[in-house]
Amino acid sequence: MRIKVFLLMMFCFCACNCTEKNEGTSGGGNSDKVETVKDVTAYVTTSDMKTLFKKSSFSFTDTNVLDSYNVRYDKSSLGKEIDGFGLAVTTAVGYNLMMMDPADRTKFLTEMFSKTEGVGSSLIRVAIGASDFCLKEEYTWCDKPGLENFAVHAEDRDFLFPILKEIYAINPDVKIIASPWSCPKWMKCQMPGGNSWDASKFNVAVTEEKDLDSWTGGRLKPSCYQVYADYFVKWVQTMENEGFDIFALTMQNEPLNPGNSMSLVMPWQDQKEFVKVLGPAMEKAGLGDVKLLLFDHNFNYDDKSGQDNYPLNIYADPEAYKWADGSAWHSYGGSVTELDEIYATYPEKSIYFTEASIGEWNYKFSNCLMDDFSSLFLGTLKRGGSGVTLWNMMLDDKNGPYSPQDGSCKTCYGGVTIKSSDYKTISKNSHWYDVAHASAVVKPGARRMETSGFSFPEAFECEMFLNPDNTVGVLMLNRLSSAQQVIFVNDEFTVKYNVPAGSLVSLIWQE
Repeated sequence: MRIKVFLLMMFCFCACNCTEKNEGTSGGGNSDKVETVKDVTAYVTTSDMKTLFKKSSFSFTDTNVLDSYNVRYDKSSLGKEIDGFGLAVTTAVGYNLMMMDPADRTKFLTEMFSKTEGVGSSLIRVAIGASDFCLKEEYTWCDKPGLENFAVHAEDRDFLFPILKEIYAINPDVKIIASPWSCPKWMKCQMPGGNSWDASKFNVAVTEEKDLDSWTGGRLKPSCYQVYADYFVKWVQTMENEGFDIFALTMQNEPLNPGNSMSLVMPWQDQKEFVKVLGPAMEKAGLGDVKLLLFDHNFNYDDKSGQDNYPLNIYADPEAYKWADGSAWHSYGGSVTELDEIYATYPEKSIYFTEASIGEWNYKFSNCLMDDFSSLFLGTLKRGGSGVTLWNMMLDDKNGPYSPQDGSCKTCYGGVTIKSSDYKTISKNSHWYDVAHASAVVKPGARRMETSGFSFPEAFECEMFLNPDNTVGVLMLNRLSSAQQVIFVNDEFTVKYNVPAGSLVSLIWQE
């Protein structure tokens, strides 16, 4: 048996004594402590918060262990490439970060995004224009009719761009998924029948373009499909000129939700036609490598009659199929099992999970840590998913800033909470730990591996991934009331680990 030297760069984090929302600093660790480099690195977070992203290392065993807990993994049977994991950077997030002392901000962002000094988060989501987490008022980049009036909005210039520049300086390989909350108001028309809240109108085609001077609800005027496609092109070009490569676009955040503070109803019938205009416009502008993702809403299609199988209905159109790269999903309704049919029917199309939030209505660290990791991370990845982004990366202790308009979320928590009295004290919430556990061991370009051998109990989940540098990443979630032994074996060495009760564990080792 040959014991290979584990070459992975070591991360340093402190496990603080925390309250329910984990009061403490944004990171740190024993930087002057010399550690012996071993073969396997482990990260552990327990649902009782007694252990929080605690790092340790251990060695391979010298011989294969013949045991009922053995798990073999197949490096030749690989799934789709994974792009990464992360949290959204809204202008509210940018504002909170910009209020920090620059050194503290850099420390936080380094811990979040650095490949060598942090967890290496590699995927973020931004809004095209304002979201419900804007600072003062809703906006797009062209609020006066005509694309000659297109210009970067001051809120993005002041609070989004500086943070993106710092993130890119730390990790230039970060990928951005972008979504609009609404088209410019001058492109909107009323719902058929004039009632933007009537679900029965979602499946009725727009035949009369009655103007709608509202950020909430309405439909995209068919006569504006081309100009709106050109708007997307100009937005992407502007972002890329600023140094921000756009990886993917969704055509509408929550297209079946007319009640957000900024919203646009875009049923699948509309999106099917719009993608056939947007795709060619992007290709003509030399932006054909930007992925176009369908839907971007809940697993249960927001219970809107006639909107079930939203992306499947669009894929069924050969021309729309050509331009649609995949679909995006939220979890405010329904179950991740909805992706079973999506993946089985069109396995060649990509799947991304793009938004979930925690907040006053649901937050308990233990439940959110485990439930979200099980459903949104492991659940998406084992159904052909290529990435996960959660909602706001950082909000303050007043759950903001948020839009003062009706329909914005005023009870949401961020991945971390920062005290507005000092803009220094940070509390890490469950979503930070979920992203950290996945990002630390499953790298961009990783592929999911098939496993065989030990059949895990229903309350225990394990997924394995082969990274591009030939390291193996393992994500495990144990809901059992006792520790679960797992033994990973290949032809050269064995990795033996006892996963604590009620815990989330990530392992990584060099093959």
